[in-house]
Amino acid sequence: MMATTTSTDNTGLLDYLAPKFEKDTGTTLKWVATGTGKALKMGSNCDVDILFVHAPASEKKFVATGYGINRKQVMYNDFVIVGPKSDPAHVSGMTPSNALNAIKSKEAKFFSRGDNSGTNKKELSLWKDANVDAKSQSNWYVQTGQGMLRTINMASEKNGYTMTDRGTWIKYMSQTGDKNTMKVVVEGNKSLFNQYSVITINKEKCSNVKPKLATEFTSWVTKPATQKVIADFRLLGQALFIPNADK
Repeated sequence: MMATTTSTDNTGLLDYLAPKFEKDTGTTLKWVATGTGKALKMGSNCDVDILFVHAPASEKKFVATGYGINRKQVMYNDFVIVGPKSDPAHVSGMTPSNALNAIKSKEAKFFSRGDNSGTNKKELSLWKDANVDAKSQSNWYVQTGQGMLRTINMASEKNGYTMTDRGTWIKYMSQTGDKNTMKVVVEGNKSLFNQYSVITINKEKCSNVKPKLATEFTSWVTKPATQKVIADFRLLGQALFIPNADK
């Protein structure tokens, strides 16, 4: 049983990997997709055997508590800020900090997941880097409490901006096609790097967990053959995740 972030689920990656894992190992993978914050909580509550998440600072704190062991990198993509094709705040091509300050100064709508997910944690760190207390800006800063695809849809409906991982953005583009009113406005900055890792729940803290099966998944998902399978997972001709278990 795995707790994972919404992006591994929304993109279809786990539906793509799970049957291959079962075929190779005979083990069935089940998962709950939620924000990384909630996934880590499920780990400390001993509700799952393994985590597949993307908030490195929080993951390292979790491992330090003793609940998590054998944290291994699996893959990465990057975060992007998306907004209306008309770009009312004129932020295209800016750095994240300059873009967020421009959105604030123009009071353009910004839709935050507001759910303590890995994406939300990164977004809040970018506002902090931009010296903006976004949560206090109630007139234009909207916390949706929703997953990533729904939050992008809400931004689209209200002519606003949001931040998403690239994999989920590609999935959104594949779903909306010609009806898509949004585009990437900020990308490519090193601060937008988005690492995904797996963490086994420690049996010494959680007597009910299955560390052998968790270790089996970790070994499987980080081996070269599976890493190639992840690299080959594409939509609209684009890679959603880039494997980096060997880094």
